Amino acid sequence: MTAVEALRLVLLYVHLIGFALLLGGSIAQYVSGRLRINAAMLWGSVIGLLTGLGLAAPLREGDEPAPAKLVTKLVLALLIFVMVFFSRKRESVNRGHFLAIVGLTLVNAAVAVFWR
Repeated sequence: MTAVEALRLVLLYVHLIGFALLLGGSIAQYVSGRLRINAAMLWGSVIGLLTGLGLAAPLREGDEPAPAKLVTKLVLALLIFVMVFFSRKRESVNRGHFLAIVGLTLVNAAVAVFWR
């Protein structure tokens, strides 16, 4: 394993942790009945966005993802981050807004898994 491949795997691992924080924090808030942005959701969106940018760097030899897939994931990650960041200090978030964050998070994961 090369150093570049090891870096890519570490970025992927941290990226998955960001996804878990975002989705887990969302589910915890939804189950509690109080829809607000918690620290896990904020950190998960930040980690996901930053590590996603790192993963988009050309670190693989000849096995690069399609540019359209990368742009789609970037747009989704930016939307999620903006929706979380600008709502983080509110006492409660609109149900539709909150469910949109969860939905976009799941769509972003689906794009990563199913778009080949």
